[in-house]
Amino acid sequence: MHPRNVWQAVSGPGFLLSAWPWRAAAYLVTGAVAGAVTLVGIVAAAAAGGVLAVVVVGLPLLVLTALAGIPVAQVERWRLRLVDRDPAPGRHLQPTAAGLWAWLTTRLRERATWRELGYALLFAVLLWPVDALVVTAALALPLSTVATPVLMATVGEGEEAKVLKQWTVTTWPTAFGMAVLGLLLLALGAYALGLAAGARAELTRVLVAPRGGDLGVRVVELTRSRVRLVDAFEAERRRIERDLHDGAQQRLVALTMALGLARLDAPPGPLADQLAKAHGEAGKALEELRELIHGIHPKVLADYGLKAAVDDAADRSVVPVDVRVELSGRLPQAVEAAAYFVVCEALANTARHSGADRAEVTGGHRDGRLFLEIRDDGRGGAEAGAGSGLTGLADRVSVLDGRLSLSSPPGGPTLLCVEIPCEWTERFA
Repeated sequence: MHPRNVWQAVSGPGFLLSAWPWRAAAYLVTGAVAGAVTLVGIVAAAAAGGVLAVVVVGLPLLVLTALAGIPVAQVERWRLRLVDRDPAPGRHLQPTAAGLWAWLTTRLRERATWRELGYALLFAVLLWPVDALVVTAALALPLSTVATPVLMATVGEGEEAKVLKQWTVTTWPTAFGMAVLGLLLLALGAYALGLAAGARAELTRVLVAPRGGDLGVRVVELTRSRVRLVDAFEAERRRIERDLHDGAQQRLVALTMALGLARLDAPPGPLADQLAKAHGEAGKALEELRELIHGIHPKVLADYGLKAAVDDAADRSVVPVDVRVELSGRLPQAVEAAAYFVVCEALANTARHSGADRAEVTGGHRDGRLFLEIRDDGRGGAEAGAGSGLTGLADRVSVLDGRLSLSSPPGGPTLLCVEIPCEWTERFA
């Protein structure tokens, strides 16, 4: 099995004859260079930004300094490939809107940006000197020892050579002995490079590319994906409603009219009776189709908003309903649809199970949230999971980060509350 990272390579056979020691050396050498460049860049940007902040010009430089961890982390994820073949993707939130401002605000608010900045500062101050020290001790010093005979033959004119500028060698046997010692030290240094590079890579992965990913980022992305699915579902509902309204319903209307005209022209008899029956069935089919269209996505909700749709649902309710919903504009389509269907389901349950004489729907929008309360004076004892249909509606409301609560003690009254965070999409004059 081929090792996936330098840790596996160090613990396996053939490490010294593989490319892993060189990969580890390259990782540490490039780390020393990149760290020095990072230190110069951060210090220069912070100093210039601090000096120029009094004339506002330096503020963008300070912002760029705060974002310095992002490119540094990207370079580090790329360098990880030298000693770890497993991918190291970044975990950043996607901006909610297009444009530079949306990108900046998203980057400055998320935890990953500040974690990467902390890593960049640690890299610039501490890690790259350690990388340079390890390379010097494990690679440069053994190579200098190995080169003792060469130094004696060239610089020392065959008479002497300085080993690590500390010991003087004056005989050739001693010089070749130092070269052999240098080879042994070089082998040990290769393992030291592998261990140091492995530890350094693990620290980098923990700080800028966690294997499990950033849970907070994943939760936010999951929530956003659920909201996008709700929006797509609502768009599909509206498309189906429009196709049925403009297609099948119009054909049924034309068929009903044609059957009505045929009844007028047909002489009394069996044919007239069959036409009358067909005309009646066509009328019933048209009525059922209209109810189906209204249940998919009522036109009044799409055209006039939640308040008008709640008034329409109250007018169609078997139980008399008092409506006091105060809304001065339009809310997001998904919010309006969820709130409307909660009201419809609650009024339907009131008519079927509560035995109530009257119901009431109240609500409004304040503090960035939509509030709705549906109350009836029935017998109570309702349960959300007892086939009422409210469980699915509660799931739908929770997707929008909202809450649905039910209070229905035996003997009544029953109170259903809906709370959904949202902002206006359109304000009425």
